[in-house]
Amino acid sequence: MTPSLLHQILDYANRADPYPIYEELRKTPVHHEADGPYVVSTYYEIRSLLHDPRISSDARNLASTARDPLAESAQEEGALPPSFLRLDPPEHDRLRRMTNRPFGPPHSPRRVDGMRGELRGIVSGLIDGIGDPGRFDLVEQFSYPFPVTVICRLLGVPREDEARFHTWADTIAASLDPDPDADPAERGKESHEARMQLGLYLAGLIEERRKKPGDDMLSQLATAQGPDGTMTTMELLSTAALLLIAGHETTVNLVTNGMLTLLRNPDVLRRLRAEPRLAVPIVEELLRFEPPVQLVPQRTPLADIEIRGVAIPKGASLWLVLASGNRDPQRFENPDRFDPDRRDIQHLGLGSGIHSCFGAPLARLEAQLALSELARRLENPRLLEDPPPYRQNAVLRGPRHLPLGCDGIRP
Repeated sequence: MTPSLLHQILDYANRADPYPIYEELRKTPVHHEADGPYVVSTYYEIRSLLHDPRISSDARNLASTARDPLAESAQEEGALPPSFLRLDPPEHDRLRRMTNRPFGPPHSPRRVDGMRGELRGIVSGLIDGIGDPGRFDLVEQFSYPFPVTVICRLLGVPREDEARFHTWADTIAASLDPDPDADPAERGKESHEARMQLGLYLAGLIEERRKKPGDDMLSQLATAQGPDGTMTTMELLSTAALLLIAGHETTVNLVTNGMLTLLRNPDVLRRLRAEPRLAVPIVEELLRFEPPVQLVPQRTPLADIEIRGVAIPKGASLWLVLASGNRDPQRFENPDRFDPDRRDIQHLGLGSGIHSCFGAPLARLEAQLALSELARRLENPRLLEDPPPYRQNAVLRGPRHLPLGCDGIRP
């Protein structure tokens, strides 16, 4: 008996290449099995739902009967209230506006671009530290430490605390990744402990910043007196934890998937080495071709709705498969071809609508700098395992390790 499409999406055996399953899924744009979620897989329908005010991101609006196999891994555990990612307007809008003031335009237009030199320095240091060029793990030695270091600097985590912060971030990130071989109770305990330690640490840091603010983002959030007032300590903790986890998890996958794709398309890699500015369209095509967030679970309609003739009741669990929409032939020509010269590339790789990726400008810049420098400095790079071992997670999809080798590292 062939396993259901839902089971196939979640099955680790398909993690290295889920795209044939998505192709099958698109034959039924709104797929529903028994009492499971309603799975939407086509570009125009997903885009429309991402902009539909009747669709809620707040798990409290899910009907108690709605069954969602990803609900547990998607939930933010612990005592913190939901971050703005899991709220609806007007609460979502207020917290996102307040978080955006110290992060981007119009109030802080130079925040991200002003980090360009610092980002280059971090990238160079990590490539210098690779060690044996004959065999190294891009994830462990580059793709993971790069964005974590960046988010620490952005939030204002003192350099001497980065190691502790790294450990907590790693444990919390691992908890989002189901591991069938691990003891769930032990993993849950470790994750809860890491969240508690992180919460206590951030609370202490926030208290310090209130007394003696710096020019970092945490100081600005802790002392903000804008039109929306100030964040409560609990809101601040939720927001800081969100920025920490979301601020590096997706970028790890974007950079790793990016290098994997370039090594599978050596002509594009050669072009990037000769022309670093090509990194901009390459990253956009990557966000379409291999998005770091494959699907958005835990959406729910606030009223009965109809999509492509399918009635979806209020409170039902709704999945939006962004990675499938990005390969929809009704929207993109030759969608399974990686083509950085693609002209029209309004992908769903960073979402769309009010919940579009908050850190998109930073993620784009990090990926552009990372991939152009790796292309320039690694001499004759090659994959040592293809496909590489993937993470368990069906939502945040990317290689857990990416073993590479090269002939040397250019200065």
